[in-house]
Amino acid sequence: MKTHAFALGVAAAAMLSLGACNNKNGNSTAKGPTDVQTPQAQKAAGSKTIADGLPANSKFMAAAKAAGLDQTLAGPGPYTVFVPTDQAIAQAPAGTFDTSPGNRAQLTGIITNMILPGTVLVADIDEAIDAGKGKAPLATMGGSTLTATKEGGNTVITDSAGHKATIVKGDEQFSNGVVQEMDAVLMPSKQPAANAPAVGKKAGK
Repeated sequence: MKTHAFALGVAAAAMLSLGACNNKNGNSTAKGPTDVQTPQAQKAAGSKTIADGLPANSKFMAAAKAAGLDQTLAGPGPYTVFVPTDQAIAQAPAGTFDTSPGNRAQLTGIITNMILPGTVLVADIDEAIDAGKGKAPLATMGGSTLTATKEGGNTVITDSAGHKATIVKGDEQFSNGVVQEMDAVLMPSKQPAANAPAVGKKAGK
């Protein structure tokens, strides 16, 4: 029941976040991402959901399952998920991705901080950065705001603590959204600042 309630909350957040910025056809514009899969994206994605498409033995999916969010990632979506590599997760502070029941709330906060409502391709993010004169805010399902910028031709996402993650493999499309693979973990704002240095690269460094 808790997972179902959360899924409903996610759907509501998606509608609130994107309802004002999508056009009638559901196509992406410079103003915001799509809230539905285009026919082209559906064809490229096939029938696999994000939960089905990500390696079952990956650290990210282990955390998602521990948080009860694997069912959400198998749901209709669409979602855009910033998925850190196993190496990036391994570099997070000790206990951050502990999959024991007592850490469920923290895992939920971390993972929802890396999920955006709608299908957001790298090109959408880059267009938003251009429109924002060098930066673009991205509202997450967890209620935080990430900031997208370009550095050396790469699309970089910065969390509220100022730590950066670069998209290293973009636009992995699935039936219910898209995955952007990252080289660092993006932490929610409620995480203690003392934990941040081990998570990503400090802005300006």
